[in-house]
Amino acid sequence: MRRVIVIGAGAAGSMAAIFAASEGADTLLIEGTRDGGRKILISGGGRCNVLPLRVDESRFVTDSSPNLLKKIVRAWPLAEQRAFFEHTLGIPLEEETESLKLFPASHKARDVRDGLLDYARTQGVRLRMESRVVDIAPVNGGWEVTVDDGTVLKADAVIVATGGLSVPNTGSDGAGLNMLKALGHTMHPTYAALTPLTTTDAAFNDLSGISLTVSLTAKSALQQATWRGGFLFTHHGYSGPSVLNVSHVAVRARAGHAPSAKVHVQWTALGEKEWEDALKPHGARTVTGALRAEMPDRLAAALLAKANVEPTRPLTELRRDERLRLIDILVRGDLPWQGDEGYKKAEVMGGGVALSEIDPRTMESRRHKGLFLCGEVLDAFGPIGGYNFLWAWATGRSAGMAAAVNV
Repeated sequence: MRRVIVIGAGAAGSMAAIFAASEGADTLLIEGTRDGGRKILISGGGRCNVLPLRVDESRFVTDSSPNLLKKIVRAWPLAEQRAFFEHTLGIPLEEETESLKLFPASHKARDVRDGLLDYARTQGVRLRMESRVVDIAPVNGGWEVTVDDGTVLKADAVIVATGGLSVPNTGSDGAGLNMLKALGHTMHPTYAALTPLTTTDAAFNDLSGISLTVSLTAKSALQQATWRGGFLFTHHGYSGPSVLNVSHVAVRARAGHAPSAKVHVQWTALGEKEWEDALKPHGARTVTGALRAEMPDRLAAALLAKANVEPTRPLTELRRDERLRLIDILVRGDLPWQGDEGYKKAEVMGGGVALSEIDPRTMESRRHKGLFLCGEVLDAFGPIGGYNFLWAWATGRSAGMAAAVNV
């Protein structure tokens, strides 16, 4: 019987352990925290967005080959993943059609985490909690895994599912990345992804708590990302799906991986022509009245101030240059930003081990036989909405199944 050690009891690791054991391997799951799966517990506001309702592969971000990424994702189609949770784990999923997300019907993330680990145990997986792996090394055709108490464990195959650097208080310390780098794997630069942006702009800082739907475009000389969705003014800057899903462009520019990035915002669903119509003279209506019809009052006041337009100005007296300046801000305004919340608030880590370093069918390292990689250590992430769990489930399953077989 093949001995498989899985390092990390998060989304990818728990799935890898399940499928390694299901394929007949003697499987040990090692986890540094007391309970494991802590990112699952905090995901989706404690509800756990298990999967997206639909998958758009072009939404994934990678510095590796997009074709390799597609092969990996397609290895376990969305419909089959959903069936696994609902029929194998017995966790009914509920569609949130407006946001295109799938949640457990209980809306409890703990049901997902516990369901995975409980099922792993039924398949024969042994769990070793509160044990940090400090080294992995190939020895005599197999592997030795050293944990922090000095114990050296032997295995025929090792699956690294240690996660990245995001949300470090859940146990993500980058140790797995360091071990993989030491083993000679090519690493794309890592960075915080899906993280809020910050600003020192006083006018926008005063808008904390306001939320609305906007279209954002972040653009540098090397990258561009556009997203329409929720936007939230925070005490320090901006958050919400639209911000998180374009933040990687700004983060990478700030880190020096790309030239500086600009973020532009379309504050409402109205485009240039629609605003031209909305700002035409209409009785005694003021310019403030026109903006308030489409957005929160405080935001309207802030944008008028940026456009240097008197808020009480009747539309009948609005000059052409004022109208054009205001429309420009409303449709493609500059969103001032100076920083980001980093890994502390990042949903995922970008970058990691190049996808060219693994076999996309098995997730086995091309550098070391018997070493398998899955989840966030790999150079790929998707938008919020279940994409990153889908990646974890798919890569974990492929790694687990392959590690259990002497290929």
